[in-house]
Amino acid sequence: MRTDYCGNINSSYIGQTVTLCGWVNRSRDLGGVIFLDLRDREGIVQVVFDPDLVDVFNTANSLRNEFCVQLSGEVRARPPGQVNKDMSTGEIEMLGKSLTILNKAAPLPLDWNQENSEEQRLKYRYLDLRRPLMSDRLKFRAKVTSTVRRYLENDGFLDIETPILTKATPEGARDYLVPSRTHKGQFFALPQSPQLFKQLLMMSGLDKYYQIVKCFRDEDLRADRQPEFTQIDIETTFLDADGVMAITEGLIRNLFQKMLSVDLGEFPSMTYADAMRRFGSDKPDLRNPLELTDIADLLKNVEFKVFSGPANDAKGRVAVIRVPGGAKLSRKQIDDYGKFVGIYGAKGLAWMKVNDLAAGMDGLQSPILKFLNEDVAKDILERSGAQSGDILLFGADNNTVVTEALGALRLKLGEDLGLLEGKWKPLWVVDFPMFEEFDGQFHALHHPFTAPRDMTPDELAANPAGALSNAYDMVLNGCELGGGSVRIHQQDMQAKVFSLLGISEEEAEVKFGFLLEALKFGAPPHAGLAFGLDRLVMLMTGATSIRDVMAFPKTNTAACPLTNAPGEANPEQLKELSIQTVISSTATPSKVD
Repeated sequence: MRTDYCGNINSSYIGQTVTLCGWVNRSRDLGGVIFLDLRDREGIVQVVFDPDLVDVFNTANSLRNEFCVQLSGEVRARPPGQVNKDMSTGEIEMLGKSLTILNKAAPLPLDWNQENSEEQRLKYRYLDLRRPLMSDRLKFRAKVTSTVRRYLENDGFLDIETPILTKATPEGARDYLVPSRTHKGQFFALPQSPQLFKQLLMMSGLDKYYQIVKCFRDEDLRADRQPEFTQIDIETTFLDADGVMAITEGLIRNLFQKMLSVDLGEFPSMTYADAMRRFGSDKPDLRNPLELTDIADLLKNVEFKVFSGPANDAKGRVAVIRVPGGAKLSRKQIDDYGKFVGIYGAKGLAWMKVNDLAAGMDGLQSPILKFLNEDVAKDILERSGAQSGDILLFGADNNTVVTEALGALRLKLGEDLGLLEGKWKPLWVVDFPMFEEFDGQFHALHHPFTAPRDMTPDELAANPAGALSNAYDMVLNGCELGGGSVRIHQQDMQAKVFSLLGISEEEAEVKFGFLLEALKFGAPPHAGLAFGLDRLVMLMTGATSIRDVMAFPKTNTAACPLTNAPGEANPEQLKELSIQTVISSTATPSKVD
């Protein structure tokens, strides 16, 4: 029905007759000549209809936005002074000689010129995706996946599918369950990741696996989360952490070079402990120059208990952020930042303006100065590197509160004050703790199949709180692009980790018996990493939500306005599955408890 895409027509076509299909992007009558912008996925071309061709002109005059049409015409150079350098087709136009309306469009429920609600955009997603911004993002995503596949396959990786109907695995979120008709009262789970299957593939001797795969997690949503999302999943045998990091760093560097002509350079590496100490985050945005500086040792003997209390507590922390030029902040702005850190449990935000460093105490301005002697104030200024015109913002509480509050404040200050430097700042974060401890119980920081770094099972059991995992996260601009680890490949180590996590032998057998059985038969050392494809494309395209780089995403309540999913099931289907729904008296009819 067409000879080419609209966006491909250029000066090399001048003098040729072409046939195009697409949608009316805009139509305007300028002094008896109709100018039509025709759009398809590759771009827009301008078509001119002359009144001398009466039938064609009359048909063109009846067109409205989003009519689907086919037209033929001669390509010609635009008149001097009318070249549009912002369009790939801006040097040419078409003289329309035939026009067929393939389908009319009803009045549009979306406004092309104004912001629409996300609910409206998702309800009419097929219209929303016609917008060049959205179609360009999906085209970009397709090229990303193609580039990833070529890179990995050239390195010997095999694309292998893993099951969608499977057994629940502990990935930190709720599972989506699928009832079985043939096994009454039993359920499959949709995979939160292919974790156990990719490990089994390594035990099968397939050596290098990858998959661009759907994952499912029933968790609270936000801008970078969806109930179903896509991973670039990678697993290898006989490679250590450095080997996996080299392959995956090469993949991302190649991707940015091919897609954006950006050279990310060598990725620096930072330990988890340093990241938390300096930036208050395990995924620090290195574009932001602000850092946290610990000063508890300087404040142990001050009379101000807000500082001296945490300073003398083994679980406390006192830290400060130096904001260059921050002395210009108003009291209202400082108070607003105090309310902001309150979100993270901080009881307040102490501050000190350095109006004139050379003037000593007389050059400082702060409500806490009366609690600090000159020596302590001087030490704080030296430790923080304060200069005239700066402001110091303090956090004092238990370690978790101070780290989270100042880490979040650092990011907010960087955005508010325009402090970000550079466009792309990648980073490896390594040496994560093996476990987190809550209420006397250990929990895996990553997942229970991550190997400890340089420890035997007995050494791990002797000091689980001090154990480091052989794990690594790739971070870009404060976002975790992907994470992975060296896996446990020995049965005694896996049993020890389960034991430390409070998983009994019986429970382990029920949940992971097939994995434990496989570990008995010469399981090789293996390691891997998974990237979040949606998040990666979001960053590369400058989108603010992963929903804007997915064709048919869900809302932040995990609903689909387009199809009205989720919906009620057919009673006969539920009967076959031996499922009975109970509607609570307080729920709306669509809610099932």
